[in-house]
Amino acid sequence: MKLVESHAIDYVPLAERHGKVWHLWPIWFSGDAHLATLATGAIGIAMGLGFGWSVLAIVSGCALGTLFMASHSSQGPELGLPQMIQSRPQFGYQGALLVWCFALVTYIGYTVFNEVVFGVAVQDLTGMRLSQGALVGVFGAFTLAALAVAVAGYDMIHLAQRWLAAVVIVALLIYSIGVATVAHSWPQLGMGKWATIPFLVQFFAVAGYQLSWSIYVSDYSRYLPRDVGVAASFWWTFIGAFVGGAWMMLVGDVAVALFPGHEIVGAVLAAGNLVWPGFGPALVVLSSLSLVTITTLNLYGGSLTLLSIIDSFHHVRNPARARLIALAALGVVSVWLSALAGDNVRELIENLLSVLIYLFTPWTAINLVDFFFVRHGHYSVREIFNPDGMYGRWNWRGITAYAVGFLAMVPCFSTPVYVGPVARWLGGADVSMLVGLPVSAVFYYIACRSLDLAAERAAIAVADAGLEA
Repeated sequence: MKLVESHAIDYVPLAERHGKVWHLWPIWFSGDAHLATLATGAIGIAMGLGFGWSVLAIVSGCALGTLFMASHSSQGPELGLPQMIQSRPQFGYQGALLVWCFALVTYIGYTVFNEVVFGVAVQDLTGMRLSQGALVGVFGAFTLAALAVAVAGYDMIHLAQRWLAAVVIVALLIYSIGVATVAHSWPQLGMGKWATIPFLVQFFAVAGYQLSWSIYVSDYSRYLPRDVGVAASFWWTFIGAFVGGAWMMLVGDVAVALFPGHEIVGAVLAAGNLVWPGFGPALVVLSSLSLVTITTLNLYGGSLTLLSIIDSFHHVRNPARARLIALAALGVVSVWLSALAGDNVRELIENLLSVLIYLFTPWTAINLVDFFFVRHGHYSVREIFNPDGMYGRWNWRGITAYAVGFLAMVPCFSTPVYVGPVARWLGGADVSMLVGLPVSAVFYYIACRSLDLAAERAAIAVADAGLEA
């Protein structure tokens, strides 16, 4: 008898596993190489940081954030579960609702941001200032396209990302070589001015942007065979996300450095046209296609998370129908919020990234420490779906570690509403991520020393006996 049949929407049995581990890199390359990523790479330049220093902040910040993000990838093949379901062993059956709600906010937040960026791109491409009603129509059409791919499902998402990766790589190579040839002697592309605060803001914005993808990762590796290995799933995910993210951020960085008076999409249009007239619009259109598919990932992951939240209180009897309803609901809510969000792309991404860094830094530390250093990948899939099982309804270790890590970050917060004393001492720089990661990780690891892991593994063997029969 297979695992709790009602949860087939979540668990992928070994017999249904398929695909190759290298398929992970195009998922995350295309997942990062889109219009929204451009804005993340333009923050430092817009704050007065020199181009060369901005490049350093982008590459190093991208490496740090992607390191943690890609580390989650190996959890998918091992457990066959979506990323956020795996929080139950650390937080408890209902305690995990805390981070699930945060994840749902992230999925919706990124969908709204993507819709706004797409609306700006449409206006820049057409040269028209659209009315509010017309913009809502643009947001709706964009979201319908993303929903169509999400409804088609996992395999279609992978296929779309592979084709887009190939096309976008060609476009980015043409852009990079062309701009380097035309503008290599422009003084604004030198190292430029050092500025501590803009450097730190750019570094942590990029790191937080990459880290925020952590809640997605296992959703797209859980169908892989269990024997793909930790190293393979990590590196294929890391390579795709790091190259796609850093490259696209640098495209935005170069564009804003060359055309400082333009907003981000307009700057890319102008920089692309330096290569040859008309290439700027072509690059923006291709980046918009990638924006559609990453919005598909938001809606797909958001629907899984929403259904998991609902199922924690009331059993979902028809998962297929429920997923369609959840997708439609998320689409409607995101379009409504996009109509209220305004079109200041830089302000939107800065505010969104601040929130995501605060919410997910403690979670990623706890989740990774539990998987790699406490339980070493040994979990009971059946017990994860059992509200009265070995992981309990509320796990004080994960919840307390999250609270301690979050509170430790508060003095480092730097937002329009609140600037903590450490951030104020640093001139407004937000270094909360560097505090939250080690504090949450160390506290959780120490709290777990009282666990009887030998007894837990014995109980897992009994609980999951015949799981794949």
